[in-house]
Amino acid sequence: MHEMSLMVDVIQLVSDDAKLRDINHISKITMIVGDLSNVLPDALELAFIFLRTQEVTLINETTELELIREEAKAICQSCDHTFTPDYRIALCPRCGLLRAILVSGETFRVESYEGSDRDESEATRRCT
Repeated sequence: MHEMSLMVDVIQLVSDDAKLRDINHISKITMIVGDLSNVLPDALELAFIFLRTQEVTLINETTELELIREEAKAICQSCDHTFTPDYRIALCPRCGLLRAILVSGETFRVESYEGSDRDESEATRRCT
């Protein structure tokens, strides 16, 4: 399950950025996960649930994870038909040619995170 190592990296990346912004607690992480990103959202969420119990970074059991699904879309360069492919390489369902360009669905990124400086203020800051 490579989602565990991906989530470790995501949490470390967000924590490092939060420290630079003087954020001491991360309350929410929002991520975009594409249908063709080779990441299983359920496994990613399970990894997050496990890691937030470890309390080794700026997240804890109250930290939320929001996963936004990005649907896969492709456009055929021959007939200009837009369709939803099952794989990164797909035949156009209209003309049958292998000339489609994937325009969405491969994304795997942190969209934003929210956090606060517990010592000074409970005001939440959103970082994108």
